[in-house]
Amino acid sequence: MEKNQYSIFESELRVRPDDIDMFNHVHNSKYLDYVLAARYEQMEKFYNMPWEHFTKQSLGWVVSHVDINFKRPLLMNDLMLIRTGILTMNDKGCAVQFEIVNQKTGKIASDGIFDYVLIDLNTGRGTKVSEEMIKAYSI
Repeated sequence: MEKNQYSIFESELRVRPDDIDMFNHVHNSKYLDYVLAARYEQMEKFYNMPWEHFTKQSLGWVVSHVDINFKRPLLMNDLMLIRTGILTMNDKGCAVQFEIVNQKTGKIASDGIFDYVLIDLNTGRGTKVSEEMIKAYSI
C-alpha cells in the first residue's frame, strides 16, 4: 500500500461458504463486500465515527468508483487480513486504498482503490465534507 500521511488499519475476516463461486474460489463481487465490511468496522474502531454518526446527521458515504486488481484466489475458510487507509481526502470525499492478504500464504489476493463521496441522505446529492470530518480522518 502507498505510504502517506494517513493511517493504515487492519481487519480480519474468514471466507464463508456463501462467498464461493462455481470455480470453488471466492466470487469477485465478494471482495468489494470484504473491503466495505472492514471499512465500516474501522470507521467505528479507529476513527470513533461509526456509520450512525453520519446517518444521525442525514449524511452517508457512497462509493462512486472502484479500481480493483484480482491477483490470487481466496478459497473456502481462508483467513484474510484487510488493510485499508485513506489515500487522499478533500471537501468532496476521499479515496481509500486497500489490500486483502491471505494470512496462510502472506500474499496479496487483491488490492485497489475505492472513491467515496459524501451525500446528503435527504437529497441524494453530494455535500461538503466538514473540517471536523477531515480532521478526524487525518490520523
